[in-house]
Amino acid sequence: MPANRRTFLLAGAGALAAHALPPSDQVVLGVIGSGSRGTFVMGVFQKDPALKVGAICDVYEPNLENAISAASKVPGNHPKVYRNYKELLADKDVHAVLIATPEHWHYQMVLDALAAGKDVYVEKPLCQTPEQGIALVEAEKKSKQIIQVGMQRRSYDLYKEGRAIIAGGKLGSVRMVRSWWLNNYVAAPAVTKLAGPLDWEQWQGSAARRPLDPDRFKNWRYYSDYAGGIVADQGAHVFDGIHMLMGATFPSAVNASANKPHKSGVDQPESVVAIAEYPEDFIGVFSVNYAAMNYKSRNDQLNQLDGDQARMDIGREDLKVFMKGAEDQPAIEKKSEKGFGWATDLHVQNFLDCVRTRKTPTAPMKLAFQAALVVQMANLSLKHGRRMRWTGAKVI
Repeated sequence: MPANRRTFLLAGAGALAAHALPPSDQVVLGVIGSGSRGTFVMGVFQKDPALKVGAICDVYEPNLENAISAASKVPGNHPKVYRNYKELLADKDVHAVLIATPEHWHYQMVLDALAAGKDVYVEKPLCQTPEQGIALVEAEKKSKQIIQVGMQRRSYDLYKEGRAIIAGGKLGSVRMVRSWWLNNYVAAPAVTKLAGPLDWEQWQGSAARRPLDPDRFKNWRYYSDYAGGIVADQGAHVFDGIHMLMGATFPSAVNASANKPHKSGVDQPESVVAIAEYPEDFIGVFSVNYAAMNYKSRNDQLNQLDGDQARMDIGREDLKVFMKGAEDQPAIEKKSEKGFGWATDLHVQNFLDCVRTRKTPTAPMKLAFQAALVVQMANLSLKHGRRMRWTGAKVI
């Protein structure tokens, strides 16, 4: 098995304390993509006492070493080291994989993981194009594997309460949902140096060939070769939340407007408004502005559901309902039991529960594709300068 000296050194301590739980309860996880998000989510997985991180794969040595070190702090974890994800997928000791790579790799890696018989937890957005989404949903239908997409609002206690309030009719008829997300990355300097070796050729995958560029590697979300920009990165979360709260299906049409990019070198705008129309007779309006001031994370995102009897404001940490004629004071006010960070814990545990029971998780690929499709249509609208429609089979 591919390994390095660091692995053997770290393995010694972990081998002293193997899990005492029955083998049928233990899930061996392989991690593909061990950057900041991948390593964080891996740590959430490790909170489950019957979870063992059995393998980690990355093409950037500093990320790989950091993740190996982090995983090995948990007794019983001494992961194998891989630098090609297909070799990790061929590891028969691995039951499930966490895919936390850049967006342009999600589609192929998910298909390959399913073909290898692995259960899959993949970060959002699910894919880059509508065609990829259609293919992934079809693959999900034919597979017996458990697939969870990392849209953690689906498992979040606050959003479940908000959905129940709306379903109970408290807001009356909701014809518009207004959402925004504010931050700032414009002034951040471009990355010009990497901290260690990177297999740039392998990292690029199916993307267009470019000379090695540390900023493209570190800030891939802002380059169209690898992702759909900040409107896709954050919009997938927001529109999935709207879909969950409203019980919505696929959008019927999407229109978008944007400013030019103001961050040097990137080709994706940081200020975008996307308007999605739904067959459930409402519109979802999402404004993302990463040229705004920086906010505390608990205040940087909000959704306002405009009903004819009441309005509900739901953010990361709390929700408030304001009744018609009494909008100065909330009639209902709820806070998450443990805060927004807990949403990832709940989402990961839901996935692991489903791995063990073979039940359907809260965010399967069909629901994830609905959210990805909205932001893909928004980007197509920006590209073509017009409103885009979804036929149920393609975007026109």
